[in-house]
Amino acid sequence: MPFLRSYLYVCLLMSVLTFVWYAFDKWRATRGGKRVPETTLHLLELLGGWPGGCLGRSLLRHKSSKASFVFISWLIAILHITAILAWRINRG
Repeated sequence: MPFLRSYLYVCLLMSVLTFVWYAFDKWRATRGGKRVPETTLHLLELLGGWPGGCLGRSLLRHKSSKASFVFISWLIAILHITAILAWRINRG
């Protein structure tokens, strides 16, 4: 299962990075500074940081009340989960 192991490592690394960016954006939001674009946060989630994004929204309570942002984040998570399940099913 080298593919799955590699995927999990990428998700772990990207999740840490994504969580840090969520925390940075939250910090900037509380101080009125320049914000991280939502597209950047979504791109980090798409590149494997979706678990970190979920944690960031939950633990930091950041972007959790913006329905359109949460919706896209969940779509990205579902895309990843579906792709892994499809890979497992097709692999036999």
